[in-house]
Amino acid sequence: MARCYHTQQDIRNNRNIMGKHYLNPLFSPKSVAVFGASDRPDSVGQIVFQNMLESGFQGALYPINVKNPEVQGKRAYASIGDIGEPVELVVIATPPQTVPGIIEDCGIHGVKAAVIITAGFGEAGHEGEALEKELLETARRYGIRLIGPNCLGIMRPSIGLNATFNKGNANTGNIAFVSQSGALCTAILDWAQGNDVGFSSVVSMGSSTDVDFGEILDYLVSDASTTSILMYIEGIRNARSFMSAMRAAARIKPVILVKVGRHAAGSKAAMSHTASLVGADDVFDAAVSRIGVVRVQTVTQLFTAAKALSCGFRPVGNRLAIVTNGGGPGVMATDRAADLGLAMATLSDSTVEYLNQYLPPNWPHANPVDIIGDAQADRYHHAVKACLEDDNVDGVLAILTPQAMTKPLESAQALIALADSHSKPLLTCWMGEKQVNEARDAFAKAHRPHFRTPEPAVEVFSHLSAYYRNQKLLMQMPGPFSHHVEPDVESARLIIEGAMQEHRKVLTEMESKAVLSAFHIPVARTMVAHSPNEALLIAQQLGFPVAMKVNSPDITHKSDAGGVLLNLNNAHEVRAAYQHIIDNVQHNRPNAKVDGISIEPMVVKPNGRELMIGVTSDPVFGPVITFGAGGIAVEIMGDRAVALPPLNDFLVKELIQDTRIAKMLGKFRNMAPANMEALEDVLLRVSEMVCELPLLKEMDINPLILDENGALAADARVVVEFRQPSADRYSHMAIYPYPTQLVSQWQLADGTDITIRPIRPEDAQLVQRFVHDLSDESKYFRFMNSMHELTETMLVRLTQIDYSRELALIAVKVEQEQEVELGVARYAINPDGGSCEFALVVADSIQGKGLGQKLMVSLMEAARAKGLSVIEGEVLSNNHKMLKLMTRLGFAIKVSDEDPGVMKVNKPL
Repeated sequence: MARCYHTQQDIRNNRNIMGKHYLNPLFSPKSVAVFGASDRPDSVGQIVFQNMLESGFQGALYPINVKNPEVQGKRAYASIGDIGEPVELVVIATPPQTVPGIIEDCGIHGVKAAVIITAGFGEAGHEGEALEKELLETARRYGIRLIGPNCLGIMRPSIGLNATFNKGNANTGNIAFVSQSGALCTAILDWAQGNDVGFSSVVSMGSSTDVDFGEILDYLVSDASTTSILMYIEGIRNARSFMSAMRAAARIKPVILVKVGRHAAGSKAAMSHTASLVGADDVFDAAVSRIGVVRVQTVTQLFTAAKALSCGFRPVGNRLAIVTNGGGPGVMATDRAADLGLAMATLSDSTVEYLNQYLPPNWPHANPVDIIGDAQADRYHHAVKACLEDDNVDGVLAILTPQAMTKPLESAQALIALADSHSKPLLTCWMGEKQVNEARDAFAKAHRPHFRTPEPAVEVFSHLSAYYRNQKLLMQMPGPFSHHVEPDVESARLIIEGAMQEHRKVLTEMESKAVLSAFHIPVARTMVAHSPNEALLIAQQLGFPVAMKVNSPDITHKSDAGGVLLNLNNAHEVRAAYQHIIDNVQHNRPNAKVDGISIEPMVVKPNGRELMIGVTSDPVFGPVITFGAGGIAVEIMGDRAVALPPLNDFLVKELIQDTRIAKMLGKFRNMAPANMEALEDVLLRVSEMVCELPLLKEMDINPLILDENGALAADARVVVEFRQPSADRYSHMAIYPYPTQLVSQWQLADGTDITIRPIRPEDAQLVQRFVHDLSDESKYFRFMNSMHELTETMLVRLTQIDYSRELALIAVKVEQEQEVELGVARYAINPDGGSCEFALVVADSIQGKGLGQKLMVSLMEAARAKGLSVIEGEVLSNNHKMLKLMTRLGFAIKVSDEDPGVMKVNKPL
């Protein structure tokens, strides 16, 4: 079979499963040259080169200085060409106008990576922008990858790489830290020294002119020395790339980030600092939650959350139990839990009975579990053990205040032993100082998270529960369509195109409702009158009472313009209302274009709740769906939750529960519970609209009236905008939908029915069985080693893919009501964005029956539809069946320059 790699993370630029990566020259260089290395005290070049010397870099190190033959005791060179040896990475700390020429020289001499510390480029006005453009064009011409400019640099403590101007080195550890702020990096590095925090990598991104977040994450996912990834973000340039890379990373390792610019003033500061777009903060929250990432608010939380996740906890929810020897701290923790939306666990009857045996009679018999001030180690042991083993509890916070009878160290040791034997989060807060120091040292030695006050401990538990929740969101892979009854997409598109041909961006209410109807969203029947008499005839036809509203593309809030009258019960009221609305609008909005008055039956729903469903376009993440309370006070209420499409049943339920209005949708006073299925159906239909109508910019359904019988869109407004057509039908979305359009049916010559479809996360066990049943030869051709079973990490990479950057088509048949995998073909897009690398493997029992060819043809058609121009791969020279298939499919075949035992194959698409 063709040489195949685990995912795109293992494919780019011919990297292999042994760990080669196209960013290796940046992260693991064998040789480094420092341009601007100097003896001048406190100059950037002096500090960078001193850091490289003092950190014990394990490769060759060359100072480059055009004036001095020696720098800091090492022979210096006037240029890269004078070195006479290969250089993999250069660090540049020279004036900005010299940098493009240096990159040109480096390209000629085979350098593959550069860290540009120098400032004065894009952030420095038009002249700097021109310089940055020249720099990037030169680097791309020679295939040099750049970090920066205007950055602190990069660190890899394990190999002694400290290519920064930070004063001092970092401890070696397993945390990778990636930051858009160099100044914050220096502060964190200084803080880490005193807090026993070590790093696998520290990367200051600077202006991110070339290498971006996505590529750095791509490397860190495959880096064995990194177990968690921490990020400081000011703004995002490419949402699709960011989301794609974050999804890939968060599937394998915890990713925790701080994003600044949460408020308007901060956003402006962030924009001026990085020239990156900053989207609405709740949209950013929704985005990172959807991709399995945890967002924290402070740098301290960043590291405490990372430490907690590194302890091997398996968080499964947000129900917290608190065990304390003092009532006050317990209340403080409970208050903070309520602030963060955590649930205080309700102890089971069996837990209460157990605790009755070991606690004084006056314990409160509830959570928080106050074990009374004289509690010692045995009482802490029994109370915490009971809570950890209660199915109603997801995590425990144990608090100790030093009182006359307490033994802080013994109690700490008891809890450390419990933590080692339980997977639920156990956080500790030993308050005070002198009397609890030994206990804190014990927690630190055991690598168990401990805190001085209750509130930070509760915050960390909230981050752990958010990680669990977000990982569930990450697993959701909705398709563009959520129903068996497909919408009439073509009709909706024609309505939109008709408006745009008339140079209108705002659809009329009638047009807006027609678009909703095309997607099977129930709407109130509406007709438009252009005179008082016509209004009367329409009202009589619809039946009294009616509602009358101004029909204008220029007026969003019709009530504010005096353009709405309700409960009109007879002909006289209707005729008077027509002129009354016209007069109101002419007075309040004299420049608005009015195209008659819309008339519809009054929606009489005694148990109706007024809701709003909307679509808005975020400048960074594209279309987002909003849900919340509706009606005329929607802005004042401010009750909205946000989600990125596409949505499925699980995601829709999460969206609804994130609002305050959700509490009113059940049985409320004398009102019957609302029809939740109808509401969920409308939200799913709106998700379909966003997926299939790329010209849709904004939409309001307000109010959507929901009662026990169903939902009805009483009013709607749609705004559209022109978008350049793309070969990628979902290019307007930050999250690529499950590509249902690639599902197809096929049949073997013997009549076996086969489904070919994109792989899904829930296919993990299917894939595991498939690989297990392959022959040793097929496994070797597939993975180029003698592996027997897929590891959990490999399985995640193979099944939880991002359809915007890779694709795996699996062929399955049904046996005894269960799917069985017969083969898989996959591609991953290369860094050039225009080509892809493929892999193919077919079950031994079905080889020679045409399935391999069918899978490859399907894969190539999908790659062509994606806009890719070339498909390529590598085949072992003794894999004769595969080489024969490649010949039949028209691939060019040649011997690899690097390995004569490997054949390179490629085909233009």
